Amino acid sequence: MQKKKPNNRVANFSKSDANHKHKNTTKVNNGVFIYTDILTVNELAKQLELNPSDIIKYLFMEKKIMVNINSPLDDDTIGEICLNWGYDFKKEKIVEKERFEEIEIHDDPKDLMERPPVVVIMGHVDHGKTTLIDTIRDSHVAEGEVGLITQQIGAYQKDIRGKKITFLDTPGHEAFAAMRARGASVTDIALIVVAADDGVMPQTKEAIDHARASNVQIIVVINKIDKPTANVEKVKTELANEGIIPEEWDPQNGVIFKEISAKQKIGIDDLLDTILEVSDAMELKANPKRYGFGTVIEASLDKNEGPKATLLVQNGSINIADHMVIGTSYCKVRRMVNEYKKSLKTAGPSTPVVVTGIDEVPVAGDRFMVFPDEKTARDVAAARKLTKRNEELRPSSTVTLDELFSQQKESEQKHINVVLRADLQGSVEALKSSLDKLSVEGIKVNIIRAAAGAISENDILLAATSKAIVYGFNVRPDAIVRQKAAEEHVEIRLHSIIYALTEEIEAAMKGMLSPVEKEVILGTAEIRQLFRASKVGTIAGCMVTSGTLKRGVDIRLIRDGIVIFTGKLGSLRRGKDDVSNVNSGFECGLTIENFNDIKENDVIEAFEMQKVERK
Repeated sequence: MQKKKPNNRVANFSKSDANHKHKNTTKVNNGVFIYTDILTVNELAKQLELNPSDIIKYLFMEKKIMVNINSPLDDDTIGEICLNWGYDFKKEKIVEKERFEEIEIHDDPKDLMERPPVVVIMGHVDHGKTTLIDTIRDSHVAEGEVGLITQQIGAYQKDIRGKKITFLDTPGHEAFAAMRARGASVTDIALIVVAADDGVMPQTKEAIDHARASNVQIIVVINKIDKPTANVEKVKTELANEGIIPEEWDPQNGVIFKEISAKQKIGIDDLLDTILEVSDAMELKANPKRYGFGTVIEASLDKNEGPKATLLVQNGSINIADHMVIGTSYCKVRRMVNEYKKSLKTAGPSTPVVVTGIDEVPVAGDRFMVFPDEKTARDVAAARKLTKRNEELRPSSTVTLDELFSQQKESEQKHINVVLRADLQGSVEALKSSLDKLSVEGIKVNIIRAAAGAISENDILLAATSKAIVYGFNVRPDAIVRQKAAEEHVEIRLHSIIYALTEEIEAAMKGMLSPVEKEVILGTAEIRQLFRASKVGTIAGCMVTSGTLKRGVDIRLIRDGIVIFTGKLGSLRRGKDDVSNVNSGFECGLTIENFNDIKENDVIEAFEMQKVERK
């Protein structure tokens, strides 16, 4: 019979978790006695290397407490015994094994080793992110790597001067936000790519917002410097206006800027050197001797291999035949490959790998962890699946305006996070200025994003990950954005008067928010065709896409997400008949009172103000 190889890896969860029971885990560290649960006299004596009779005698003589060797001791008594024998004491909370994300690990310093930095590339469309990735890949292959890089893995490593850098392809802004929404913080450095011939664009600002929200090190990469219309100084000025100050302007607090041409392969080596220098300064370390722990980058269902996932090992190691939990799924690692589809036997910290052997497809941002045996891993997966199901039935953890006061009273909410959208940049600046001035008893408004334009799905994702409220000023979310907000449990508040918006937030900060009216959307319709009538004006031929339109109600005319006009619905007809209402899925003709500047594809939104009792 073949002997089982010894497992030298350290379990990165407590003994209580490994044994499936809440047994005590105790230790003395620098004169501090640390324990997790009630102890008997005998158990405490063993941990403090005392004779049980000495503890029994001390309690009887000094505290008039009669105990025997098996008597349980409460926290106060344990504390008095520790102090009498010269120990400080601390009780630690037990973390359930299924919540392995919360387990705090204190690695032995001698086990820590330098790990590669994990870098994500972000920026506006067409600013050269893909070209930069391809250029780095080409140079990687040119150095002698065998095979072609698969497009499926979403992550890969680059060797330079004997060191590695891990790059993530997959996390665009939405995926990046989605992973953070599930509690995953996988990157160390964010490269913000900006085209020298284009400058700061909306997605550039979004990339900066996400990098800041993730608290990662930012390096600005100014690309396309070979273009005749390149203007590097203009880009620097625009970024400075977004709070990204070049290091050359502010050596103490500035951000590193690198000028490159990904297409012409100018400045690429210097950029890679800079990434290594920054990572050296960050002193990134991990313990490869621990059981593997990390995050799912992406996952899919392969018709031949079944569920497979790209994992980024953040600490510890994964080996072939390891038993692990990925999200809520059990996995015995059958096969493990790198970006070149080369089979690996082990994967250490900062290594991206594709694994097979999972019982179902996980989701980007799910955490994974290796466990010492199959039974433990299967039990943990089952417990996590049950916990997830229960959490889905509970109310959302995201914040709504009506909840702010109760959170303030519990001293849990120190600021109000806001994502702000307005119709014009001037409105954005006016609102930012007004909100920045609000301060009530140390509570501040924290503006996560402020931009002109319609509310987008990306705004909703950012709000979800930052637990923010989305405020719209003279803008309206479309049906897709509303659905996304509902899925993410993000509250959208809409206003058309600046002081009403600021007063609402200030009232919430003071805990005096008492709305007596609430806006209710009755229905929406898309304008498909226009008709001109000399006596009537412009008649809009519409399709009601949701809810119901009612004659005489308040309406907004929305064009490309921006509110163009607010007024009342005039006539409403079905065929040749005047009607009082038209339901979703039916066509109708309508007019707007005192307004004729209607265009095809405009959206009519009908609403009314309803009296609402505050809960």
